[in-house]
Amino acid sequence: MTLVISDLHLCEERPDLTALFEHFMQEIAPQSNELYVLGDLYESWIGDDDDSAFVESTIALFRAYSDSGNKLYFQHGNRDFLLGDTFAQKTGGELLPEVHPIQLGDKQAIMMHGDSLCWDDKEYMQFREMVRSEQWQQQLLSQPLEVRRGIAADLRRKSREAQENKASAITDVHPQAVEEVLKDHKAQVLIHGHTHRPDFHDIEVDGKHCQRIVLSDWGEKGHYLTIEGDSVTEHYFEAS
Repeated sequence: MTLVISDLHLCEERPDLTALFEHFMQEIAPQSNELYVLGDLYESWIGDDDDSAFVESTIALFRAYSDSGNKLYFQHGNRDFLLGDTFAQKTGGELLPEVHPIQLGDKQAIMMHGDSLCWDDKEYMQFREMVRSEQWQQQLLSQPLEVRRGIAADLRRKSREAQENKASAITDVHPQAVEEVLKDHKAQVLIHGHTHRPDFHDIEVDGKHCQRIVLSDWGEKGHYLTIEGDSVTEHYFEAS
């Protein structure tokens, strides 16, 4: 069985989210043999050299999962795009490209974080292009940890303020973007996070029935998908 999660937004300031994550990794994840994390695992990621006790504790939970012989995969989100090879090595996982193909029975599916599909949010798309550039990332990672923590806090604050002033439709995926990525990868199913709007959408692309499955962010409850054969099922849970 395969599990899929996204948009946990883990941070030291939210022990409730950490409790959900611990419950998931200790009680739910061991029932699977594959776990996909589709971005925004952390509220922010300032570099693989972050040695805080909080980060080390989350890495240890992933390591226990992979050490049990299970496969672990990560995609970058808009909050943790600096996750790197060192993080992957520590967790025993693998970093995936922005679009990752999987097979659902006889259907081709793709997994994404989903932020690159929000074409109408032009301000964010410009920001995304900047922070994904190698030059910008190298400049940031060259700063001391404490400086990076301050920069990350400032970026989070600006992001919250920007979201409050944007219409709901602007921050959702663009239908044409969805169609194009499905056609480009010859897929019938798209699984993504980012928008925090969980749902199973039936759509038509070039006269063919397709599906867009959206994961929820974590809050009072956690959310995950199970994949068995061609069946995708969503689940909510609370920490015990």
